[in-house]
Amino acid sequence: MTPKVQLEIFEGPLDLLLHLIKKNEVSIADIPIATITEQYLATLELMQSLNLDVAGEFLVMAATLIHIKSRMLLPPDEADLEEDEDGDPREELMRRLLEYQKFKEAAGELERREILKRDVFVRSPEPPEEVETVGFESVSLFDLISALRTVLDRMPKDSVHEVALEKVSVREKMSLLLDDLHRKGKVIFQSLFEGAVSRLEVVVTFLAMLELVKIRAIKIWQEEPAGPIVLALAAPLEEVHQRLANEPIEEDGDGA
Repeated sequence: MTPKVQLEIFEGPLDLLLHLIKKNEVSIADIPIATITEQYLATLELMQSLNLDVAGEFLVMAATLIHIKSRMLLPPDEADLEEDEDGDPREELMRRLLEYQKFKEAAGELERREILKRDVFVRSPEPPEEVETVGFESVSLFDLISALRTVLDRMPKDSVHEVALEKVSVREKMSLLLDDLHRKGKVIFQSLFEGAVSRLEVVVTFLAMLELVKIRAIKIWQEEPAGPIVLALAAPLEEVHQRLANEPIEEDGDGA
C-alpha cells in the first residue's frame, strides 16, 4: 500500500475548477458543465487512488456539480420551472468562481510585490553574488496531477496475474530523485517515469516527488505557459538529505 500524503500546498475544489476551465480554454461565464464534471470526478478519483488526503469540500463540490449537471440534462417539470426562476443553474457556481478568482489574483499581485520588494538591495561594498534568473510559470498540484494522468494513460494496464516480487519504497525513490536532480541539474517531469515498468512504480515516484515538494527540497515550474514541467533542487544536496533524514515518511511496511 502507498502512504497517505498530506500536503501543505494542497489546493481546494475551486482551484481545481479554475484549473479545468483554463485547461479546456472556456469561459467561467459559460461553463460546459458535463465536460467539467466528468474531468473533475476523474481527477478526484486519481487523487484518491494516489491516497492523497482529499478534504470533504472536494466531495461537496462533486455533489454540487452532479446536481447542476442533472438539472441541465433532465427536462424540467412545472415545479422545477418555478424553482428555476432565477435562471441558469450554473449561476451561483459562476459567481463563486469569479469572486474566488478575483481574490486569488489579488493575492498573487501582493505576493509579486513582496518578491519585488525583497529583491531590492541597498548598496554594498562587496559585489553581489550573481544569481541565474529564470522566467517561470507557477505549477499547481492539479497541473502535476494532469501531467501524471498523461503518463499513466501511456502505461500498459498492469496484469491482475502479475506478482510484484520487489517492493517500491517511497523514501528510496526520494533519494534516487534527489541524486538524479543533483547529477542533471534539472529534469523534465515526464522523464521521471521513462524507466518505470509498472503503473505502481509511476505512482510511487509521483508520491516521492510530492513529499520532496512538501519539505521544500525541490522546486517545480514551467519556463513558458503550457510548457513542460521542470524540476530542480531547491537547496544544496547535503542540506536536502539532512531535511530528508529528519522527515518521517509513513509507509505501510517497506513500500507500495
